[in-house]
Amino acid sequence: MSPPVDSVASDTAFPPHAGVVIVGGGIIGVSTALFLAERGHSVVLCEKGAIGGEQSSRNWGWCRTMGRDEREIPLALESLRLWRGMNERTGRETGYRQPGIVYLCETEQEVIAQEAWLAQARQYQVDARLLRGAAAAELAPGAATPFLAAVHTPTDGRAEPSHAAPAIAEAARAHGATILTNCAVRGIDLQAGRVAGAVTERGRIGCEAVVLAGGAWSRLFCGNAGIDLPQLKVLGSVFRTAPLAGGPEITGAANVFAWRKRLDGGYSIARRNANIADITPDSFRLLLDYLPTLRKNYGEVRLRLGRRFLEEWGIRHRWSLDEATPFEAVRVLDPAPKQSVLAEARTALARLFPAFAGMQVAGSWAGLIDVTPDAVPVIDQVARIPGCFIATGFSGHGFGIGPGAGRLMADLVAGDSPVVDPSPFRLDRFARAR
Repeated sequence: MSPPVDSVASDTAFPPHAGVVIVGGGIIGVSTALFLAERGHSVVLCEKGAIGGEQSSRNWGWCRTMGRDEREIPLALESLRLWRGMNERTGRETGYRQPGIVYLCETEQEVIAQEAWLAQARQYQVDARLLRGAAAAELAPGAATPFLAAVHTPTDGRAEPSHAAPAIAEAARAHGATILTNCAVRGIDLQAGRVAGAVTERGRIGCEAVVLAGGAWSRLFCGNAGIDLPQLKVLGSVFRTAPLAGGPEITGAANVFAWRKRLDGGYSIARRNANIADITPDSFRLLLDYLPTLRKNYGEVRLRLGRRFLEEWGIRHRWSLDEATPFEAVRVLDPAPKQSVLAEARTALARLFPAFAGMQVAGSWAGLIDVTPDAVPVIDQVARIPGCFIATGFSGHGFGIGPGAGRLMADLVAGDSPVVDPSPFRLDRFARAR
């Protein structure tokens, strides 16, 4: 079952030329489009399916600095600044609210891990603190048993995945961007070694720059263009409840579950530390790239061998730009959620928070998360192809840092001073390892 997502109509006119073509209408693509369009750049955004139809509407809806990889913290801080003004900026409801986020620690090992992160994060003035005793209990009202400690970031927030990407896309259009849905980009037209256009299923759009923000599809697109991008897909499952009285306003998580209050009064709930990694042909091709991360996160990712292996084995990896592509064959990735994983979250949450004992499940869904070997995104220009830019591999963090990532990518494309240091997000950091 797909989650609900606001519909964005396609522009009817097909532009023969633009300054920038953006491939992908998720939170990263639409944010990039907005910040470029606000500066007066000519932008066409092409989405093979619906705006926000894949992982951008299937995530938890968290907007956090807490727990981020140290390399992502400056981008997360900039994103929160942008999120706080996003309703006003777009003139639409993105669902952004700032109730804070709390991580509840049940063991001393979890406390030690959080203290280590806090020590790293202090240099960025992140508003997070470790609390114990009564102070921690106040952040988890109604808990059946007290938690050992809690890490609280009052300036973190949440937004509504069903509203956010569509709202930002419409704001980009209001600033002059063209939005084309059900319009897959087949590849990049190169002339004299640099970007000269983007070839779509509806025709060619001449341009000076192409931004690939294709999420889980990015590696396939890059492969046909001769760009080596190490990226795999991980399945994340979520369920939502009917409106529920008495639940927490704050967004939070413990070791087994995570929750976020929704605008409709219900909750989006997920199982923490139990994403599914389907074994595919790329799992073997990229084994050496991912082996260190698998060892480090042993037990947090569940490997599965099933039909996805055969499905991806059968996908074409090479095509000419005048023929139909895999992007046109699957308009929206809509994988089945892992119900046993969701049941684990539901049981643990109801046991520790009696307010959830009577929750009614109103729906569930899953999405495929684009993951890099170090779980940090690529936001970079491809060195050997002038005019080709990539923003992908957000590893489950893309929704929260989407506005900042879009701002940074817009800076790189426009040649403006980058809002944060882009060096941690270079593509060539993987080339050294490979």
